[in-house]
Amino acid sequence: MKVVVIGGTGLVGSRVVAKLTAHGHEAVPASPSSGVDTLTGEGLAAAFEGVAVVVDVSNSPSFGDEAVLDFFTRSTTNLLSAEKAAGVSHHVALSVVGTERLSQSGYFRAKIAQEKLIEESGLPYSIIHATQFFEFVKSIADAATDGSTVRLAPVKIEPMAADDVATAVTEAAVGEPLNGIREIAGPEQFTLDELVRQGLEARNDPREVVADPDARYFGARLSESELIPGKFAVRYATRFEDWLAAEELEPRR
Repeated sequence: MKVVVIGGTGLVGSRVVAKLTAHGHEAVPASPSSGVDTLTGEGLAAAFEGVAVVVDVSNSPSFGDEAVLDFFTRSTTNLLSAEKAAGVSHHVALSVVGTERLSQSGYFRAKIAQEKLIEESGLPYSIIHATQFFEFVKSIADAATDGSTVRLAPVKIEPMAADDVATAVTEAAVGEPLNGIREIAGPEQFTLDELVRQGLEARNDPREVVADPDARYFGARLSESELIPGKFAVRYATRFEDWLAAEELEPRR
């Protein structure tokens, strides 16, 4: 089966390409560097010739409210249009657990708009809602840092490894379309401040993490359970402690 992976050179996309290839599929990474621009539509028609499945794991280069909305609506509209013209039979998109509950955030409003376009497209589809990645713990800390203090809401979170996210996306790509949403998560529950505190300590990062119920997450004020999936979520095995032990951790500069 031929599968095009939009964002196929990134953190998750490169892993999806590798996993599909290992299972005998023809996986083609697509990005501006390969002549495919989802914002303009350039290169999509040629890229989708003979393609059965399109996987979209791309992300906006800017998180400003207007820019991120423009990115997800324009790129998704162009993708879906080109897929219909090429006869693609399955669209797979990666999104975020809690998206529908976080409309205070411009980023999540953009993800809601993206999902709505997919759901109303008439194309068979699968949307994968993942919890936060282990790989982004430092970025979360950096965004929440004021001086030497990191302020984060003490809300529940069930994070997971990007490699497990890629496994879930690959499984969706080779399976029958869900025509719905599948939630995925890691095996353990933390509070957000606890997770980041452990991640920084593993890096010997001296910043102090403070639990602050008023701290924002992508611009949204969080309630206790908004970032965790429902009881039917598929859970993957990689634990944060084991992931930390396997990573080459660099001290903060």
